[in-house]
Amino acid sequence: FMPNLVPPKIPDGERLDFDDIHRKRMEKDLNELQALIEAHFESRKKEEEELISLKDRIEQRRAERAEQQRIRSEREKERQARMAEERARKEEEEARKRAEEEARKKKALSNMLHFGGYMQKSEKKGGKKQTEREKKKKILSERRKPLNIDHLNEDKLRDKAKELWQTIRDLEAEKFDLQEKFKRQKYEVS
Repeated sequence: FMPNLVPPKIPDGERLDFDDIHRKRMEKDLNELQALIEAHFESRKKEEEELISLKDRIEQRRAERAEQQRIRSEREKERQARMAEERARKEEEEARKRAEEEARKKKALSNMLHFGGYMQKSEKKGGKKQTEREKKKKILSERRKPLNIDHLNEDKLRDKAKELWQTIRDLEAEKFDLQEKFKRQKYEVS
């Protein structure tokens, strides 16, 4: 910032007063210096205001980032908690299904083992005249022994299976013999 310097006009024919010229020059220099100082302080004030504003913006952004980080970490914790809860729920559901399946298998096995007892109970409830089929079922259930295999190990289970297979073969052979005997008697009668 440089003001236009114009040399003072010296009137013709008058005496020059150098003190007056020097004083005017000093006043002019002082005024220029004061203007420069005011401009400097004005500029410095603006810079300080900008610096304060910049610091405020930086602090605000830092606070916003901290808040965003806090929200992000909360969401991550919630997501982890949901995943853990979902995992626990699935494991619980699978355990419940396994327990139900196990109970169903035990019940089916128990029903197979105690089928004869069931038939006897249903016959007692009926109280009606038994048909041939019901009589046959009753006789079969009385003949059939409950199969108790819960305590057997693998080798004994194999032996039991062989024994049952042999029993089935014997019964089938006896059935075949009886059918053949029945056919012969039928031909003999006719």
